Amino acid sequence: MDWKGFRLTARLNLKAEVVEKVYSSIAEIDAVKNGWQITGRMQPQTLERLTHSVIVTSTGSSNRIEGNRLSDGEVEALYRNLRIKKFATRDEQEVAGYLEMLELVFENFADIPVKESTILQLHGDMLKYSEKDVRHKGQYKFGSNRVEAKDQSGNVLGVIFDPTPPHLVKKEMQELVEWYQWAVEAKQKHPLILVANFIFEFLAIHPFQDGNGRASRLLSNLMLLQHGYHFAAVVSHEKLVERSKTDYYLALNKTQKTWKSKKENVSEWLLFFLRIVQAQALQALRILEGESIDHLLSQKQLRLWQWAAAAPGVEFSRKGAIDALGFPTRTVESIIKKLLDMKKLERLGAGRATRYRILQ
Repeated sequence: MDWKGFRLTARLNLKAEVVEKVYSSIAEIDAVKNGWQITGRMQPQTLERLTHSVIVTSTGSSNRIEGNRLSDGEVEALYRNLRIKKFATRDEQEVAGYLEMLELVFENFADIPVKESTILQLHGDMLKYSEKDVRHKGQYKFGSNRVEAKDQSGNVLGVIFDPTPPHLVKKEMQELVEWYQWAVEAKQKHPLILVANFIFEFLAIHPFQDGNGRASRLLSNLMLLQHGYHFAAVVSHEKLVERSKTDYYLALNKTQKTWKSKKENVSEWLLFFLRIVQAQALQALRILEGESIDHLLSQKQLRLWQWAAAAPGVEFSRKGAIDALGFPTRTVESIIKKLLDMKKLERLGAGRATRYRILQ
């Protein structure tokens, strides 16, 4: 196969103004990546707590994007009881599988090759507890899974996007994986551009009957870690996507409109993907720079501060912290008071409208 002339390579010939934006983001991301690797000063126990928190928040967010209803607090409780292996609801079944797979990715990313069999295995294990997905888990789709617009009665108004038909999925997935392996080895483009391009094509092919979005986010974590972006285990990729859900679908839909046309344009998706990774990098840097307060806080106090610090500029409420962390109300109130006294938080508003924000 002539990969240099392949469609996935050709569409990465970006316009000059897009190239400038892309490499501006990449420069900032790589500065954090390099600094992260050089300093290596984060304490193992702190890293372990952060990774635990990311596994919980990422799992909750990735599944909520697809309609799951479990809060981060409920995901945390489930994570602590995974050994039970019996889950009452569909939401719990989906979350349990994702928890296990994300933990596996974080612990073993260096030994998980990006190839077709790996992706099939990842999908199957992600849905291992999901009773509704028994028929198709770990297998390519057998029927149409086009994205349709429907009215309130469920009537189809039109097709938003028509992905690869079932009989072509295996061929296109093989091409995607082989192209990626070639592009990485040949250093065709910056790794982040290659990852973004891979994830878009995966979502456009939509190879599985269900679970494509969740599988794409597991793959995003895997690839980022494999290319040395280890802060992916410290700041949740999925949480940032959930917070930008409208922009996520907008970028995806705009890019899909040109898919397989003579003038494919991946700019919208590429820039969105890089904005998410850039936000991860900056939040990770903020956490790293603030690690000096680690010895001043208890484990629960540190968890709330790290949760808030992972979203700089984002305001949160007492209830939001309770829901996200699963702590009792009095515990959250006590922690917030301590952080206010330490001048690590600022209070905004009063009464029921009170919000909090990490101080710059």
